[in-house]
Amino acid sequence: MLYFLRTTPLSLVDVGLALSVASLLALPLTAVAGQCVDRFGAKRVLQAGNVLQCAGFAAHPFVDSFAGVALVAGLAAVGRTAFWTSFGPLVAAVSPPGERERWFGFLGAVRNAGFGVGALVGGLAASAEHLAVHQAIVVVNALSFLVSFAVMTGVRAAAAPPPSADAGGGGGWLTVLRDRGYRWLLAYAFCAAIAGMTLAVAVPVYIVEELALPGWLSGGALVVNTLLISLGQGRVVDALTDAVRWRALAAAAFLSAGSCAVFWAAGWVGAAGGAVLVLVATVVYTLGEMTADPVLDALAAESPAPELRGRYLAAYQLAGAAAAASAPALLSWLLDTSATLLWAALAVTALFGAACCVPLRRALPRAATRITNAPTHEPDPHPPEDRTPA
Repeated sequence: MLYFLRTTPLSLVDVGLALSVASLLALPLTAVAGQCVDRFGAKRVLQAGNVLQCAGFAAHPFVDSFAGVALVAGLAAVGRTAFWTSFGPLVAAVSPPGERERWFGFLGAVRNAGFGVGALVGGLAASAEHLAVHQAIVVVNALSFLVSFAVMTGVRAAAAPPPSADAGGGGGWLTVLRDRGYRWLLAYAFCAAIAGMTLAVAVPVYIVEELALPGWLSGGALVVNTLLISLGQGRVVDALTDAVRWRALAAAAFLSAGSCAVFWAAGWVGAAGGAVLVLVATVVYTLGEMTADPVLDALAAESPAPELRGRYLAAYQLAGAAAAASAPALLSWLLDTSATLLWAALAVTALFGAACCVPLRRALPRAATRITNAPTHEPDPHPPEDRTPA
């Protein structure tokens, strides 16, 4: 957003609206991307996402109108949708059964570190007055997707499995919608995604407006979150060895609810005590995040039949996207009404996620399995093969 404010004559409202239009138009394409994964393979779709994102960012310097901003942002948003919809199926295809929590945890830590570096670079760029600095950031961002494309050409991915009788057309989506166990998983994922927006959306405003604490504390909370995930995710996954998956998810939800209680308590002590409790709550919140994310990602990727994995994980992505779209308005309204109402609502949401684990353990067989963090040597009906990107 800041880039277009600095490089175009558009107002803040116009830029925000253009970016929202781009995101909303790309959202329904998640289902299309999932179907493409099942038909063409996850690697091809992910590589297409890299190309589209590269093209979208490379075109940033050449637009200065509302339509132009919406177009290039939409191109990048479509690429991002294709990338993340195919990411889970690709990780499942290249990682051995039994080790997927470890792989999803590792990749999540790397991604979080990347977000941290990006936020730091973006913050430095925001203070720059020279237009060339902003243009350089956009060019580097575009080139990063070319680097990703080049790296991915050497990754061996499983071929797209042959479609089953139910996989063609709408039959595959009907299978997804009728899967009771996966619906409970999507409900949990929605609750977890709402909680995942807390630190970025609600906490900064809560710290400054409700607690009257300095703004740097919200940045400090984000730094603590980033460092813990980047450096500690592997240890948390190791600690989960031999845990039953649904129990790990329930424990993560209870940690999330507990962090809400600590955040709320920060408003009832002095400034120094409030600052300490905010950081304690951030640690508890992050532990819940590190516990849930790799287990949830692995369970979402392993549960579907391979020939329908793209569609299933598209539904999984849509659950997270729906939460991300609704959370800013919802959390802002709750906080504006009452801080107590905000933390109570978030705690109830987390506890509902924990309650989802009860039917989940029976309706989704893999939810009752243990985390091994070791290859199980299960035979793969679709052996890996080299595939060149589309």
